[in-house]
Amino acid sequence: MSTTVYFVRHAEPNYQNHDDAQRELTEKGLQVSIKVTEYLKDKGVHQIYSSPFKRAVDTIKHLSETLNLQIHQKEDFRERKIDNVWIEDFDSFVKQQWQNFAYKLKDGESLGEVQERQVRGLNELLVLHPNETIVVGSHGTALSTLINYYSPNFGLQEFQKIKSIFPFLVKFTFTQQTCLSVTLINILEDPVYEKSLV
Repeated sequence: MSTTVYFVRHAEPNYQNHDDAQRELTEKGLQVSIKVTEYLKDKGVHQIYSSPFKRAVDTIKHLSETLNLQIHQKEDFRERKIDNVWIEDFDSFVKQQWQNFAYKLKDGESLGEVQERQVRGLNELLVLHPNETIVVGSHGTALSTLINYYSPNFGLQEFQKIKSIFPFLVKFTFTQQTCLSVTLINILEDPVYEKSLV
């Protein structure tokens, strides 16, 4: 028996809204989120969790309504906090963070801190829901730190390949808390593209 967890990176957000917690999906993002439902509706999902941020919740809302399952919001799965101000040179900042998992701005989080709470949140789900299938609404950077934890070769270069894909999925399988496999899934391609990392 194994536990399967599908993390869903949110669909396209409205970057004109600088409020990270309340940033909504674009109209395109809302439409594309239906593809998440199409892919996951027959996977035998038992539980749905999400980052509390609006764009993550909204990406899996159609799935939750289709399956008649409640979305449980979990703070550990929120996106990395960059700072209390909007930064313009985002690419340089991202590069520094991936080069040094302890690097952070004054009021922000390091990737190491983000990774720690992602793993903590996931381990709690593995204890609560053994041998079930779980969906988690997530974010690009937060999810990438989780991939890196189980597949350390996943770094900046790999992150840059997926950072513009909205949404994408990552499937983790576990026996108890031992990770058996990590699979990247691009549901926007036809046929669906899957790549095994572990």
